[in-house]
Amino acid sequence: MAAVFDLDLETEEGSEGEGEPEFSPADACPLAESRAAGLEPVGHYEEVELTETSVNPGPERIGPHCFELLRVLGKGNYGKVFQVRKVQGTNLGKIYAMKVLRKAKIVRNAKDTAHTRAERNILESVKHPFIVELAYAFQTGGKLYLILECLSGGELFTRLEREGIFLEDTACFYLSEITLALGHLHSQGIIYRDLKPENVMLSSQGHIKLTDFGLCKESIHEGTVTHTFCGTIEYMAPEILVRSGHNRAVDWWSLGALMYDMLTGSPPFTAENRKKTMDKIIRGKLVLPPYLTPDARDLVKKFLKRNPSQRIGGGPGDAADVQKHPFFRHINWEDLLARRVDPPFRPCLQSEEDVSQFDTHFTRQTPVDSPDDTALSESANQAFLGFTYVAPSVLDSIKEGFSFQPKLRSPRRLNSSPRTPVSRAAYWAPDLTA
Repeated sequence: MAAVFDLDLETEEGSEGEGEPEFSPADACPLAESRAAGLEPVGHYEEVELTETSVNPGPERIGPHCFELLRVLGKGNYGKVFQVRKVQGTNLGKIYAMKVLRKAKIVRNAKDTAHTRAERNILESVKHPFIVELAYAFQTGGKLYLILECLSGGELFTRLEREGIFLEDTACFYLSEITLALGHLHSQGIIYRDLKPENVMLSSQGHIKLTDFGLCKESIHEGTVTHTFCGTIEYMAPEILVRSGHNRAVDWWSLGALMYDMLTGSPPFTAENRKKTMDKIIRGKLVLPPYLTPDARDLVKKFLKRNPSQRIGGGPGDAADVQKHPFFRHINWEDLLARRVDPPFRPCLQSEEDVSQFDTHFTRQTPVDSPDDTALSESANQAFLGFTYVAPSVLDSIKEGFSFQPKLRSPRRLNSSPRTPVSRAAYWAPDLTA
């Protein structure tokens, strides 16, 4: 694991009477030897003080002081997400998103602590064109900091809110990129478990990036199941709701629910409260609007099979089976992965700092990282050992880093269908909401 290491330069003193010769500066420095003999060097020379910085510049020491707060992008019970500018060290002036979590809130629940560590580890280990990149991770006495690439295109949620519904070609593009991202996670034994428009961000070029890995589960390979009851209700697979054990097939159900949402303006199963929504997911009839093409109808039906073994993507082929469906017949998957396919929407941004694609409820707030005055016990802090991280790309440039109760989804203003009311998730950190 790449990390920031602090190197202490210490001089080891020898014991008296061991017969070691007395050290003279002239022994190690030809310049000092010349001066001792009364000679001065000819020509220009520069004296350099030997310090930790000059001898071993090494990885920079990253902390909150390295970043200037620009805007609030999201906010929740566990902390905030800021747009920030790097003002010290490598990548000076670069814009990032800084996700700040309060340790005291996290350590109250063992699952919150475990999932926070899992999110940090997944962000370090998973590198993919359609998954958000982690640049740095560090901590103070009372807070955890994740420095992520700033995805200035905003949430897919916002695009859907503004458009109402997507044309099938537009939906196909986004679903294709998400399919590749989910397939990569699954190949690493990771299930995502919280796919929804709020957790799909757009880059400045309009490509998707999955964010918020707080509900992911690691080490789920073929034949393995897990039983945690988590997710966002409207997108949760029935096997999670009935607690029968679930695997990576739950992500394909969620992708089906997201596809339905893109093409119709709401998820397939919604009601006025949590219980009724869950009942519909478990036993309700899937109603498809008549304007969907046959390929779109067929794919939605195959995603939303209640039996996970019959669900498209639920077998050993995983994402490869999804990619073969006729709905994606016009997709060149190699070009898509290389981001050579033009997105259907490119955000209109005036500068790197433009936050016009984010909710003004947050961006108009004064960005303040509240004082870190919480003192955690030594045992509590042990849970966050190894959190510090610097991305390999940053290291290379130096050489030349919850509540897990199911969430209810927020209604979109343009959608008149009944939806469970709840405050919307913040930026790419909905795990910050209680």
